Amino acid sequence: QVQLVESGGGLVQAGGSLRLSCAASGRTFSNYVVGWFRQAPGKEREFVALVDRTGGNTFYADSLKGRFTISRDYAKSTVYLQMNNLKPEDTAVYYCAASETGGAIEDYSYWGQGTQVSVSS
Repeated sequence: QVQLVESGGGLVQAGGSLRLSCAASGRTFSNYVVGWFRQAPGKEREFVALVDRTGGNTFYADSLKGRFTISRDYAKSTVYLQMNNLKPEDTAVYYCAASETGGAIEDYSYWGQGTQVSVSS
């Protein structure tokens, strides 16, 4: 039982940065693993990053490790995705999602509506 709303997307030049936010409702926020995914037109939705229930453990797609950072703020019930050194191939709709267990994309039961990130060359 959690509702997610993404924000922070926009247009940025290659090499720039954006910080996405995922605001969660409910008092059970800490019970869920929260992940970020992205989907470009004509492509499958792919995993970006996740943060566990404690906020102390994170995982990233190998191709993105070192450029993206995921974190969570329990006081604000918000998960962030800091994106640095953005590239045109990062252009996609970015979604946050919550899972009771983590794992495969099918294990994420709650999804936000997405926020558009566009990176120009």
